[in-house]
Amino acid sequence: MPIKKEFRKYYDASWHALSKRLRNERAGNQCEWCHARNYQPHPVTGSKVILTVAHFNHTPGDNREENLVVLCQRCHLALDRDQHIENARATRKKKKDQARPLLA
Repeated sequence: MPIKKEFRKYYDASWHALSKRLRNERAGNQCEWCHARNYQPHPVTGSKVILTVAHFNHTPGDNREENLVVLCQRCHLALDRDQHIENARATRKKKKDQARPLLA
């Protein structure tokens, strides 16, 4: 998931070092859920795997290692699925509300 502008302050050099260490040392360059290997074709989708480090509690800045998990794109999307559904619902509602004429 792309980093939102308001959360970029949490992703400094220390985050990048932590993320790299978790991907390389803890996860051995593979997804901790499905074991897809970094930069290899995904065993299910065939797309190139790019590992990410996700927050279980969806709180940027909560970088306790027990709150972090190394995931491929497919597993990261599964972790964030409910959040994506709610964001899409809110966006649809906002667009619908904006399309309505203002009532006097």
